[in-house]
Amino acid sequence: MADHEKGAFGSHVADDTKLENMGYQPELKRSFGLLGMIGFSFSIVTCWSALGGVLVTGVNAGGPPVMIWGWVGICCVSLCVAYSMAEMCSEYPVAGGQYSWVYILSPKKIRRQFSYLTGWFMIIGILAMGATNSFIGANFVLGQANLAHPSYEIQRWHTVLVAYGFTLIATFINMWGAKLLDRISKVALIVNIVAFIVTIVTILATNKNLQSASFVFKDFQNFTGFSTSFAGVIGILQPAFGMCCYDAPAHMTEELKDAGKEAPRAMVLSVYIGALTGFIFLIAACFCISDIDSVANTPTLVPLIQIYYDSTNSVAGSCILASLIVIIDIGCANALLAEGSRSLYAFARDRGLPFSTLISKVESKHHVPVAAILLGTVIQMAFNSIYFGTVTGFNTVIAIATQGFYLSYAMPLLARLIAFFTGSHRQLTGPWALKPAVSVTVNCVGLTYLLFACITFNFPSVYPVSSENMNYTSAAVGAIMFVAAVTWFTTARHRFSGPEVEGITAMVEGVLGSESDEGKGEKVVKT
Repeated sequence: MADHEKGAFGSHVADDTKLENMGYQPELKRSFGLLGMIGFSFSIVTCWSALGGVLVTGVNAGGPPVMIWGWVGICCVSLCVAYSMAEMCSEYPVAGGQYSWVYILSPKKIRRQFSYLTGWFMIIGILAMGATNSFIGANFVLGQANLAHPSYEIQRWHTVLVAYGFTLIATFINMWGAKLLDRISKVALIVNIVAFIVTIVTILATNKNLQSASFVFKDFQNFTGFSTSFAGVIGILQPAFGMCCYDAPAHMTEELKDAGKEAPRAMVLSVYIGALTGFIFLIAACFCISDIDSVANTPTLVPLIQIYYDSTNSVAGSCILASLIVIIDIGCANALLAEGSRSLYAFARDRGLPFSTLISKVESKHHVPVAAILLGTVIQMAFNSIYFGTVTGFNTVIAIATQGFYLSYAMPLLARLIAFFTGSHRQLTGPWALKPAVSVTVNCVGLTYLLFACITFNFPSVYPVSSENMNYTSAAVGAIMFVAAVTWFTTARHRFSGPEVEGITAMVEGVLGSESDEGKGEKVVKT
């Protein structure tokens, strides 16, 4: 046997042993390598294309300098969050991700409830982001149709049906092309980077009316109706939509070779790549905003397409650039559904959902959780269907996508700090473990940012506030907590259990069968 084959075999055995120590039977096929996982993660993070959707709001709330320098700050604190989660992922590489880490690190009295709520925020965030991505992709498709044929008027039902198409393509790939996910993710990474370079070079080279450096880097402007300081806060946090979802590798650890090392690496690298591409894109796009009003009120309903057209003065050129975003969105839809289905599978495996036995079943031929994939598809399409009846309602889905992610990030960071200061887990020991002082510092910085963002996400973005522009994120968070409470008392209260704490303790300490009987007692409710 060749050395690399021995190494791969050895890492598989170690990964599976670690999973078994957490109380789980390895069922998914480890087909991902590092490059594929970086591509998978960046397909979802894809900051530069996501930022195109918040350009107008950001420019109106403080202007380009607030958004650009706010992006730098957001990336710095997001790296603290990423390193914190990478440390936990390295020690506990399990598909449950955030809610599993919360279960392991939280005090025994509250671990089940705290973990369960984390799981709900995590899953709703992922699936809402999947619906949001399909919606964005649909807008880019229909926006091109309007640009090429100005007489065509985009209807809401057109958008929903095209969004369904994105989700169904992702479903097909996840159901029958699962063994190709690694290759698809590598191709997606290449396409994403090439599209980024082509877009930046094209709009800067063809635009004849570039904005001044003062407009991009210095001039503050406020069209929100709020005070200057409050508008600045809104402007800073607008780009936060473009820097989330980097937990994706954590949910694919059971399909990744040498997961304890490579999943954290992919997580952190996707943030670095996203930070750099997002920064360059923001600068280029802000230089190319010739007329803010025309961009904000474009008949294509996609400000970025209008920026493309204003820069190139070519319908064909604009459609080519927009088509690159469509291709990226297809890759993102595929990755988000994969991430969401693995999260549903893991949560059901821990008996956190109704019909858990069905949802957690893995199809033996392709080694994928078919029921979880189909459930994720149905939920995403249901979210998109809200747009049939109400724009405000679907805007809430978009808002809860980011809020759900950020809340699910905050909870394990809080649990990690509690574990450190109570002495139950002062030092993590995985390959990406940080020194205790560094670990506590990045957790504190990351948690502070996440809590600040989660509060600010609930504020409206313009004043005066009406029923049409009101921010209903807080109501959506309350709805998630209500659903979590109902399912907790009806199905999960006596059944839900996270990773086996006793096995994890034995794995970390190297002593089989150590620790108290708490893990044994909790394992009973899982079967």
